[in-house]
Amino acid sequence: MIDVLYFAWVRERIGMPKERIETSATTVAELVEELRGREERYDAAFADLSALRVAVDQQLTDFDAALDGAREVAFFPPMTGG
Repeated sequence: MIDVLYFAWVRERIGMPKERIETSATTVAELVEELRGREERYDAAFADLSALRVAVDQQLTDFDAALDGAREVAFFPPMTGG
């Protein structure tokens, strides 16, 4: 089981802040493909990966990052300074 967290407009499109899922994905990219196949709202949220950032166990990483042993994956838009 892995906790998947959604922030900002990703949360708005999917309609929930987090969920716990069972996955066979070995990378973040595989997890995204699994999620996109669930429902249209997931497909819409993950349609443009260049507009998203990802963290695995609270460490900013890339979509090709391994999920081996990961407990949490978070998706969010890029941060802007100010």
